[in-house]
Amino acid sequence: MNHYVRPINRNNRPRRASSGLVDRRFRFFQIVVLLTFILVGLRLFVLQVMSHDFYSALASNQHGIFAELFPKRGTIYLRDPRSLSGTFPVAVNKDYTLVYAVPRDIENPEMVASQVSEILGLDESLVKEKLAHQDDPYEPLARRVSDEQSDQLKALEINGIGFGSESYRFYPEKEYLSHVLGFVGSDEQGTRVGRYGIEGYWNSELSGKPGYLETERDPLGRWIGAADRQLVPAQDGSDIVLTIDRSIQYVACDRLKKAIVQYNAEGGAVVILNPNTGAVLAMCGLPDFDPNDFSEVINASAFNNPVIFEAYEPGSIFKPITMAAAVDADKVGPNTTYEDTGQVQIGPYTIRNSDGKANGVQTMTQVLEKSLNTGTIFAVRELGTESFFEYVRGFGFGTKAGIELETEVEGNISSLEKKGDIWSATASYGQGITATPLQLVTAISAIANGGKLMKPYLIDRIVSTDGRETVIEPTVVRQIISKRASTLVGGMMVRVIEDGHGKRAGVPGYWVAGKTGTAQVAKKEGGGYDEQASIGSFVGFAPVDDPKFVMLVKIDRPKDVQWAESSAAPLFGEIADFLLNYMQIPPSRPK
Repeated sequence: MNHYVRPINRNNRPRRASSGLVDRRFRFFQIVVLLTFILVGLRLFVLQVMSHDFYSALASNQHGIFAELFPKRGTIYLRDPRSLSGTFPVAVNKDYTLVYAVPRDIENPEMVASQVSEILGLDESLVKEKLAHQDDPYEPLARRVSDEQSDQLKALEINGIGFGSESYRFYPEKEYLSHVLGFVGSDEQGTRVGRYGIEGYWNSELSGKPGYLETERDPLGRWIGAADRQLVPAQDGSDIVLTIDRSIQYVACDRLKKAIVQYNAEGGAVVILNPNTGAVLAMCGLPDFDPNDFSEVINASAFNNPVIFEAYEPGSIFKPITMAAAVDADKVGPNTTYEDTGQVQIGPYTIRNSDGKANGVQTMTQVLEKSLNTGTIFAVRELGTESFFEYVRGFGFGTKAGIELETEVEGNISSLEKKGDIWSATASYGQGITATPLQLVTAISAIANGGKLMKPYLIDRIVSTDGRETVIEPTVVRQIISKRASTLVGGMMVRVIEDGHGKRAGVPGYWVAGKTGTAQVAKKEGGGYDEQASIGSFVGFAPVDDPKFVMLVKIDRPKDVQWAESSAAPLFGEIADFLLNYMQIPPSRPK
């Protein structure tokens, strides 16, 4: 048999890779896959085992890491001499229940949404929306939940519904310190920050410093899960002790509230200082608010402190400032006389006394007793307009007093820079210029304490977390008048209460110095004054020979009385009577 063998063309034969090269590629592929599994497994181990507690705490907002990362806000205290500690907490941290969900652990979201929303009073559709986030390990549902609601939910034992604890600010004195303390709210990023008052001005010190986690990162800035972590704990905020006396604050604010109701007024203010140091003993204003429920306030102007924010034309309580300047410059004395014709003509303007009377020959003491506008104009003319302006600025008007509170305003004395005698004439009796109650009471303090303008302050001391105390010392701004001048004007102010318009501000058994003021209210639109509105004020101090307090009371737009001697003066007298007894100051004259 013949066989035909086809010749092989070696040039067309298919090529085969060597078996060694195939083996090497396959082994490399196996190694890559194995390493990938090892890295994934290691990452899962770190997340689920090594970091389980950390991420679990992070997801549930529990104490643990959150307590380490977020500082406790410092406490604010009042002075309370009657307590064992000598202080009383008025801004504290209070724990409230937080209800949250772990959506991936909830088996029946619709039923759970119905149960939760009914107990917590939430919108069921919003709860459903939150529970629909199945990949989310943490969804807050409600904050500041009551114990009753919390107990109802816990009784249902719903898998995926958890309970945590969150700290919020609590103010046990409620509205009695609202303008002094302010409140803690949230900024645009949801961070809790102090607003207004001490909470706002001292937010940095009270807040402390948050903690943080240090860990290694890869070149792209991502955390390396297997790397070591170092937790730097938070630094808690400092505590602050105020100069305010709790008992004095309560009585002052309580009497102010009653006076506002009694005289059907729109608002008012009381501020009391220690004239020798500038320390604030009490400060309150109306309308006020409850800082525990600040979100319920409809008009945000209620947050502004009337003692430092509302500058007004003070009226006749400014007359002791005018007289102190003229006496200090030796231009007039208590017995200097002038002829009161009942009016003064300055260019086209006619200025009259408030009672419309011409009293004849009068002393400077009688000018304060009878509150004669023509008399203070005489004193300013003797002093000179330029010197008067310098004294007014020296007493602190036209600049902020610098107290440790937000929203303080400067007042306005710019009219004294204008040409013409009319401006100093009207300013001499407190018209055409504006000042805050704090500026006025601080200026009168200089008359009470021997001529020193003291910087008013609210902070007694700051206590850091390590126990270190920073004590605030009194600050003398300047010696504005001589001790002689302050003594003489103080005696002249006593005659206001003994023989003048301030009789109802007196306290039996004590020499009290003071001055009434019924100020006109400028129209909000256009020029001139509102004929239907007035502000009654009284400012004074006691005892006159060794003053322990200086106080200003202010009644805004009273409806049932016209003059301050019938509204502000009696309120001053009530509070002064309490203060003299509370401070255990013995009477210096027969009652």
